[in-house]
Amino acid sequence: MLHTLCCTALLKLCAPNHFVPNLTIGAPVIESLRKHTKAYLDCHLMVTNPLDYVDPLAKAGASGFTFHIEVAKEYWQELIRSIKSKGMRPGVALKPTTPVEEVFSLVEAEDPVELVLVMTVEPGFGGQKFMPEMMEKVRALRNKYPALDIEVDGGLGPSTIDAAASAGANCIVAGSSIFGATEPAEVINILRKSVEGAQQN
Repeated sequence: MLHTLCCTALLKLCAPNHFVPNLTIGAPVIESLRKHTKAYLDCHLMVTNPLDYVDPLAKAGASGFTFHIEVAKEYWQELIRSIKSKGMRPGVALKPTTPVEEVFSLVEAEDPVELVLVMTVEPGFGGQKFMPEMMEKVRALRNKYPALDIEVDGGLGPSTIDAAASAGANCIVAGSSIFGATEPAEVINILRKSVEGAQQN
């Protein structure tokens, strides 16, 4: 599954002075997009209170709901059940400083997450430099869970995609490298070919 490379919108929702300092977009934007597309709308919530966003995002038409393990350690089972009950696909994200082992129980749960997002930059701001050391987390997840969707977010572009793809990432989030490119379609094609090629090996 190549989420952001297959007609998908990745929407990062942030609350000021909470998990990250900046504010981006919320349910009204998703609702507006949903009126014009059937694409998979993949929402990455960088907020301290993700439970509060389940109903609004579901009503707006979100497809995927990825929350951060760092803020949901006490109630992730309830959160996953709530996400699934609203017809959305649950995912869990982890910051660079969070050990990958912290998400194992969520992947192996009776009601599991269906995607793990490994942040390859510190969450909160675009345009940061890719952290290649995070590929160890991707490899650990791929070795342990061969069928799991593993997403990477932060600093992905033509110069870093091969490292992510060869480590086992199959869902790629790319922002600055695409929107800042002279030929965005060409960059998307490079990313897609790298991931598809790694999956065939």
